[in-house]
Amino acid sequence: MNRLKNKRLFLLDMDGTLYLDDDLFPHVPEFLQQIKDNGGRYLFLTNNSSKSVSVYVEKLARLGIPATAEDFFTSTMATCVYLQEHYTGHRIYAAGTAAFRQELAEAGFPVTDRLEEGIDCLLMGNDNELTFQKLEDACILLKDPELLYLATNPDWVCPTAFGYVPDCGSVCEMLWRATGRRPYFIGKPEPAMVNLAMAKFGYRPEETVMVGDRIYTDIASGVNAGVDTVLVFSGETTREVWRESDIKPTYALDSVTDIYNAIR
Repeated sequence: MNRLKNKRLFLLDMDGTLYLDDDLFPHVPEFLQQIKDNGGRYLFLTNNSSKSVSVYVEKLARLGIPATAEDFFTSTMATCVYLQEHYTGHRIYAAGTAAFRQELAEAGFPVTDRLEEGIDCLLMGNDNELTFQKLEDACILLKDPELLYLATNPDWVCPTAFGYVPDCGSVCEMLWRATGRRPYFIGKPEPAMVNLAMAKFGYRPEETVMVGDRIYTDIASGVNAGVDTVLVFSGETTREVWRESDIKPTYALDSVTDIYNAIR
């Protein structure tokens, strides 16, 4: 694991990697400080689109980790980049939280959570405010084969202190069963978030490492972007899943404590 000492950009998943709900894992503050002491920087990458960046800043502050908006790159941010490059339509039905819709609106996109005239894009996010009405609206919209259908992330579940709850990928799977349509997923495992992070701060792939607890999103995203990866077993992925997966991380460790010890 000597290569980890030479990394300068640490791309860190949060849920299941640094904490579960409001329980911070051991040695996270020391780990983050050690990255800085080594002359590097870290960036929080998350597929969870249910919270705005300001909410994440406040949450980390409660957990004793000072952070600013510049320390984050979320699937909602990546979605905005994708929309700016590919979407030139009229109105977006954003099936997500109020914070998700607000972030999209502040980025200049016309969003709604009601069936209206002129909707030509359905965008699914991680929605802990999900209602059956939203599911019904999505099924109605997806009857149009020309409708652009996007989703922020393919995660099956979101970790909690008691276990897991359905995430965006599970809801999209349910809609596929009902409509026969699948969305284009924007967040991890696509390499865009990793590539945009490196470009934003001027780091090369060999200087960068992706750290996360999900092999099919976090680790796959790093592999797809050509950077080293660290899988931690503090969240969703078990050792059995890791052994059977075709996606292999550069390192597989119990938790960020092991990474902290490796870079000290």
